[in-house]
Amino acid sequence: MSGVGVLDKAVVILAACVDGASLAELVERTKLPRATAHRLAQALEIHRMLVRDTQGRWRPGPRLGELANAAPDVLLTAAEPLLAALRDATGESAQLYLRRADERICVAAAERASGLRDTVPVGSVLPMIAGSAAQILLAWEPPEAVMPLLPRSKFTGRTLAEVRRRGWAQSVAEREAGVASVSAPIRDRTGRVIAAISISGPIERLGRRPGERHAMAVVRAGQRLSGL
Repeated sequence: MSGVGVLDKAVVILAACVDGASLAELVERTKLPRATAHRLAQALEIHRMLVRDTQGRWRPGPRLGELANAAPDVLLTAAEPLLAALRDATGESAQLYLRRADERICVAAAERASGLRDTVPVGSVLPMIAGSAAQILLAWEPPEAVMPLLPRSKFTGRTLAEVRRRGWAQSVAEREAGVASVSAPIRDRTGRVIAAISISGPIERLGRRPGERHAMAVVRAGQRLSGL
């Protein structure tokens, strides 16, 4: 709690309305007096932070979405300089991936300026069945989210168990012939893996065990982006 009573109570009201709530449900969930819960919910409704559905229950309002869309993406903002630093430290292109269903999307990248390199443009959509970033995005998922993909994957359940044990992943010619990569997790404040940070480049430069050379740098970068 912040110590600002009215604000703390308003936030509690908003959280209680995520799945819809009547006044009776608000009182039960928040433990606030009935009159207080009603007064705050009405005030939040006036400010469009809550709306009433057809059953008269309060639900999150459009103003919350408007404010969220106006906010900068904290992870992407923080990732830009760290990807550049990781590229400079390792000499390889660096990327940030998010999962979308059975795909992963490159949402940020820092490319080598010259020389042989693996270029993954921002916005690229890649499969979740190959590559070290895919391993990271799957390794901590529940079995029901992983098992349907394994028959088509170029890695195994044992590979993912090893990724969980050591905290990073590597791949050699999994996603693309001649390309190697190293990836590490980025976690939210609860510890859930929300993204993968990676470096990638030609096998002839990274070698057949790229993690031996670069895992520590990639893991540290992931740790610095975690918990934002």
